Amino acid sequence: MADPYSILGVARGASEKDIKSAYRKLAKELHPDRNADNPKAAERFSEVTRAYDLLSDKDKRARFDRGEIDIDGNPTMGFGGGGPGGFGGGNQRGFRADGFEGFGGGEGIDLGDIFEGLFGGRGGFGGGTTRQRAAPKGGNVHYKLGVSLPDAALLATQRITLADGKTIDLKLPVGVEDGTQMRLSGKGEAGPGGAGDALVTIQFQPHAFFRRDGDNLRLDLPISLDEAVGGAKVKVPTAEGAVMLTVAPGTSSGKTLRLKGKGFSRKDGSRGDQLVTIEVQIPEGDEELTRRLDGWRDPRNLRSRMGV
Repeated sequence: MADPYSILGVARGASEKDIKSAYRKLAKELHPDRNADNPKAAERFSEVTRAYDLLSDKDKRARFDRGEIDIDGNPTMGFGGGGPGGFGGGNQRGFRADGFEGFGGGEGIDLGDIFEGLFGGRGGFGGGTTRQRAAPKGGNVHYKLGVSLPDAALLATQRITLADGKTIDLKLPVGVEDGTQMRLSGKGEAGPGGAGDALVTIQFQPHAFFRRDGDNLRLDLPISLDEAVGGAKVKVPTAEGAVMLTVAPGTSSGKTLRLKGKGFSRKDGSRGDQLVTIEVQIPEGDEELTRRLDGWRDPRNLRSRMGV
């Protein structure tokens, strides 16, 4: 049986915080967007997500530790003699076999019911009383949701279409990150014991001019030579829309200006900033500009600190 603890690289007694930390680290390393040329990384990413899905659910983790379910959440069936779940014990466990031919097609199969029909009564092979187990839930369904950087910064509501064709509005959590996984209870596959869950993994999408830097949103802003020399008020895009930004006279390329509170949300409810890096754009082949600068030289030695 696959061991979710080994997959995440944590001890069986690991805390919820340690498990979450291990998952986030592996998810970032193995994310398909970072491993486009490595199909094994995608498989490993799926395996890590599956392990975290089980261990992040207290009930499922406890049932796995007791040997009642496997890593996929399906009931296990032991064949080891007189112990629990074996032929000689009184605690016969059923199992769910997806796609199993016969005995009702692809539905879950409870071997306890089959044994009861074959041998009569509620006794197991050893004559004990069979304990009725709760019917298993349906399987979980995994989704990937692409989110733009402005939407992530604003925690904008996202619309997602489920496998059954239904659409729901999903509110992004405070402190959302690339790779964050959200659980939608009861939105997975149907099962005898109720529906499983939908697991939605957030994937930040590349943007035409925004990029993420921790909790900050970065942007390179081109300005003209006259705006840089004389100063100006220019429009700059933000996640909320365009705002006016003051460029001081004599601003050089590479200078970074800060727009407070225009970045990504943090878990404490505050927001990072938007960092605007100035790029002075000089036109090529502008004869008038060439004439205006004819004979003018900057007296400073701009490369003196380089020793040249």
